[in-house]
Parts: sequence; C-alpha cells; structure tokens
Amino acid sequence: MASVDDVSQLSYEEARDQLITVVTQLEQGTATLEDSLSLWERGEALAARCEEWLLGAKKRLEAARNGNVEGAAGAE
Repeated sequence: MASVDDVSQLSYEEARDQLITVVTQLEQGTATLEDSLSLWERGEALAARCEEWLLGAKKRLEAARNGNVEGAAGAE
C-alpha cells in the first residue's frame, strides 16, 4: 500500500479515485485491524488532498469573478 506521505503529488482525480478504492476496501470489512487502520489513515490523507484541490478551485473561481486574472491563474 502506498504511503500516506505521497498524496501531496496527486491530482484531484487521482486522489478521488484512490479514496473511492479505500472506502470500498473498508466497506468490505475483510481487512485486518492493522490494515483497516492503515486504510483509514490513507483515506484521511486522500480526503484532505481532495479538499485542498477543491479549496484551490474555489479561490480561483472567486478570483476570476472578481476580475483578478493573475490570482485565478496562480491558485492550485
């Protein structure tokens, strides 16, 4: 399983897809307790990465609405 630390390089779509996989694995209920904890930690990191992307997108939209083209282009 990939480490929690490597999520910072993922695109929104990659993080979202991996989060879906993690949730599916947790919902199956077949993982050991240790594996479940690792999956949970990975899921938390992936969810945080998705939120970073969404907040960045929101800032870009707000900047574009306010006519701040430079701010819209520079936000992640």
